[in-house]
Amino acid sequence: MADHILHITERALWDAARAKGTYEISTRGRTLQEEGFIHCSTRTQLPGTADRFFAGLDDLVVLVIDPDRLNAPLKYESNKPGGEEFPHVYGPIPVAAVVDVEPWTA
Repeated sequence: MADHILHITERALWDAARAKGTYEISTRGRTLQEEGFIHCSTRTQLPGTADRFFAGLDDLVVLVIDPDRLNAPLKYESNKPGGEEFPHVYGPIPVAAVVDVEPWTA
């Protein structure tokens, strides 16, 4: 069993994904189709991600994702050589892969 990965998002976007059956937002203001993958974090990385990309937003949730339930490749990658590696999901995240939804408060 792989460790869970996390994705922070706006509650309304998660609600829309639940109705559709898949989640396809890469990060704030960017879709999976625009970015090519969905940005995720480990538990340790999450506060920094929230500060960088979601500061000032209310009604955020953290999607707790079971990598074993994904239908798309999961890769840990850095945006620069030797940089910190973040989990990236290269396809839609099935709603069934989200095993918990936590409220986010900065």
